Amino acid sequence: MTLDEAAPVAAAPRRRAAGDPVKTLLHRHRALCERAVDPLEIAAGLEVQGITDRTAARFRHRDVFSLAEELYARTPRGDEPAAPSAVRPSDARALRGFGYALLPGALAVGACATRMPYAGPLAVVVTVAALAWPAGPRRAAAGRFPHAVLLLALATAAVGWAVHRHGTPLGVALALAAAPGHLAGAAYAARARSRLAGSRALEDFADRARPLLIAAALAFTAAAAGAAALAGTPYAVAVPLALLLFLTRLLLTHGAPRGPVAAALALALVPTPPAVAVAAAGLLVHAALVLSRASAHARP
Repeated sequence: MTLDEAAPVAAAPRRRAAGDPVKTLLHRHRALCERAVDPLEIAAGLEVQGITDRTAARFRHRDVFSLAEELYARTPRGDEPAAPSAVRPSDARALRGFGYALLPGALAVGACATRMPYAGPLAVVVTVAALAWPAGPRRAAAGRFPHAVLLLALATAAVGWAVHRHGTPLGVALALAAAPGHLAGAAYAARARSRLAGSRALEDFADRARPLLIAAALAFTAAAAGAAALAGTPYAVAVPLALLLFLTRLLLTHGAPRGPVAAALALALVPTPPAVAVAAAGLLVHAALVLSRASAHARP
């Protein structure tokens, strides 16, 4: 009788631990859950850790998003009210970013209009600078390709070699394309995050995100063609190179691994006409794979 009464007491702790599988996950990812501003940040972080919708089923959830919502709800955090402000920080940052995106085109056009002797090299420098700007401290550390200087050197070489071969108007066209590239990238990021908020599975988000990328690339291609027409440079030269730079900027903004980006820029240095177009097409395929992951759209 005594042994029969003791058995349930010994088994009770094991049943309680098995009855709350999310608690262990919460302790394991406490830092991620505490710094997340919404459940989407947790979902993106779990995806990076290899947790899929199938894995979420082991925690009694239908998908990673549902699991992230419970983790977010169960994470203790202070309820400090946000300071009132007429202009939100994100709005001010967006306006500042667009202002910086206008600078390359303005400087290149100004240098060309005043017949500055080094207008071509200046256009190259400001165009490459527009690539480096989106990668903030967090994004700059992302990816497996650690040599940011080498990446920018490849971009400078690819753009500089093209401008050397085809003339200063090509550099002006690429610099002018920086502003529409910024707008297309910002619109893509906002819509992708909106799709992420409405998705209920990682595969569902991937299916929604890929058409957005194609639409952004097409919109930018049209803008790059307009910039080429304004600068008076051939479309076949300017548009593929502008698209390659746009995809490079987009991938850097979203913290993608830099190895494939560097490979595409190196391919653009091959002195054959199709090289840049092939490099841009390959980078578009890579972007469609990388940017369809929820983790690519976590807030920096």
